[in-house]
Amino acid sequence: MRKSLSENKPIYIQIREKIEDQIIRGQLKEGEQAPSTTQLVNFYKINHVTVLKGMNQLVDEGILFKKRGIGMFVAEGAREKLIQKRKQSFIEDYIVELVQEAEKLGITNEEIISFIKQVRGRESK
Repeated sequence: MRKSLSENKPIYIQIREKIEDQIIRGQLKEGEQAPSTTQLVNFYKINHVTVLKGMNQLVDEGILFKKRGIGMFVAEGAREKLIQKRKQSFIEDYIVELVQEAEKLGITNEEIISFIKQVRGRESK
């Protein structure tokens, strides 16, 4: 995990997203223990309640589950749930706006796909 946190977003959301990212990337696998709140508090030098708020949201969504006295663990199917959630957010946050702007400019679907391929090609170099 990167040690830096942004000022642009609430810290508990950033903690939550960092854990989600670890699950999506396969760094935290289903059934494995998630970082403890104490580890996160010490690593980021933040308030215990802040960490718990982010982690409890993941528990509420069924991404993590608690084992009393042991800690929090990655739930079965968590990675797939997160991928589906992120894909839906991607559509809402980026694709809808992209399509609306493309329509205003008269850009065809084929041109959009071509632009995406150009950008992806640039990034892989």
